[in-house]
Amino acid sequence: MLRATNTGVTAIIDPRGRVVARLPQFTEGILTGEVQGYIGASPYVKLGNTPIVLACVVLLGALVFTRRRVGRVGESR
Repeated sequence: MLRATNTGVTAIIDPRGRVVARLPQFTEGILTGEVQGYIGASPYVKLGNTPIVLACVVLLGALVFTRRRVGRVGESR
């Protein structure tokens, strides 16, 4: 992963998450290193926000179902 910013951290991070090279914050400079591109798409590129949206809908549905069910139990007393 390559990360380049104007005011933050500029770094090269390997596939295992280790920082290979970086520049200090808020300094101008040139960072050089070797990178290799990969073929294919990440799960997020393939699926987008769909899994998160579905999880939120399921959780909200479960909350509504639970609230209605608890309300009915309280009314029957």
